[in-house]
Amino acid sequence: MFPIRPKNLIFCTLSFYLLVPLLLFSLSWAKDIGRKGVYVGSKACQACHEQEYQNYVKYARKSKSFSSVLKMKKGLTQEEIRKCYTCHTTGYGKPGGFVSLEETPHLKNAGCEVCHGPSKAHAESGNPAYIKRKVSLETCQICHTPERVRAFRYKPLIHGGGH
Repeated sequence: MFPIRPKNLIFCTLSFYLLVPLLLFSLSWAKDIGRKGVYVGSKACQACHEQEYQNYVKYARKSKSFSSVLKMKKGLTQEEIRKCYTCHTTGYGKPGGFVSLEETPHLKNAGCEVCHGPSKAHAESGNPAYIKRKVSLETCQICHTPERVRAFRYKPLIHGGGH
């Protein structure tokens, strides 16, 4: 242990007042980063985005996308079915995303967070910085690839029904 001298006391005091706020900020930042990557499901968007939610439920095919998996699963292997989950559920294969009907039923359809990203932090705070606000064609093309569009004779509508 070092002797308490005025010089050491000043160093310790300064260290305390500089490091404690930095530590608290780091913990808060880490907590926010962890919350950003959590999916909550489209129902969580309804409270603040009622009209968009109603349009999504009424018009967007993706609001019922899991039913396509159920219709097509006969004759498919479990591995083939899991490949369908990538586009027909919310966040499959990503931390906090769809796992199974039993564990994450609220993420079974392709919802708002497929385009806008995981939204727990946004839903809790209302802060628009926690979601992807501007959705581009590239966002849609993750699932709506030319071969899939041709294979299912589906013409995707950008923002069709969702907003």
